[in-house]
Amino acid sequence: MLDLASLARLHETYREAAALPVADFALGPHRFDFARQHYLMGVVNLSPDSWYRESVALDAEAAVRRALVLQAQGAAIIDLGAESSLAHAARVDARTQLDRLLPVVRPLARAGVCLSVETYELEVAAASLEAGARVINFTGTAGTEELFRQVASHDAGVILCFVGGENVREVSELDLEGDPIAALQKFFLPRIEAATAAGVSRLWIDPGLGFYYRNLEDGATRVRHQMRVFLESFRLRALGWPVCQALPHAFGCFEEEVRSAEAFFAVPALLGQASMLRTHEVAKVRGVLRTMALG
Repeated sequence: MLDLASLARLHETYREAAALPVADFALGPHRFDFARQHYLMGVVNLSPDSWYRESVALDAEAAVRRALVLQAQGAAIIDLGAESSLAHAARVDARTQLDRLLPVVRPLARAGVCLSVETYELEVAAASLEAGARVINFTGTAGTEELFRQVASHDAGVILCFVGGENVREVSELDLEGDPIAALQKFFLPRIEAATAAGVSRLWIDPGLGFYYRNLEDGATRVRHQMRVFLESFRLRALGWPVCQALPHAFGCFEEEVRSAEAFFAVPALLGQASMLRTHEVAKVRGVLRTMALG
């Protein structure tokens, strides 16, 4: 149960971690000051298999229109994806992903939108950066050295996602018995070291709470795991970089009001000191950020 007593114990146990700073940086003209502000990442899905129907754009014109609306609603970064992360969704090869992505990346980049592309394909990452994307939301674990070189050479940023497998479409089961934050620290530390050694100076770490694992198919188990990681992610500040949290849906809890779920999950994510929230519901979550700032 989420209550004041458990939050107080958590903070007291890891008080020093809660006070640690994380790196600020800029992506071109887009400045990120994580000590003063939380940021929103809006989502545009270019795959018809994506679960969140309201985020799906089936042609470039619709995708550009949605991206500009999300930016106007308060999204600092727009995240584009051309393949769904759902386990049963069709696999999309790199060429098809680029056929979907590039007609959207190019006009938005020209318009000055700060763009992220979600992919685990190095070919997709390279072409997207060349077309004007400023961030790669990397959902894989293979080919990181080459990816980091690409990101550094374009003076871009990367979101390092926790993925329990070679990529988000080939994941194993999670260890739900141990300390999830310790496991995340172990996963991220060598990747951060490799990224910075390659010249990357702009990165986020993402605990990967929006991904699908077989042993999280039970809704209650999944939500308990997500809540624990949300609330304890401030411990990752010891790694020195901001945390990006993908806000989940919890259909079993919210049922027909599922579009309200991301606004709720923004609260534990912010309590856990997330610096950026990835959301399909920018307008709703922006209201949560404003309200939390008044407390």
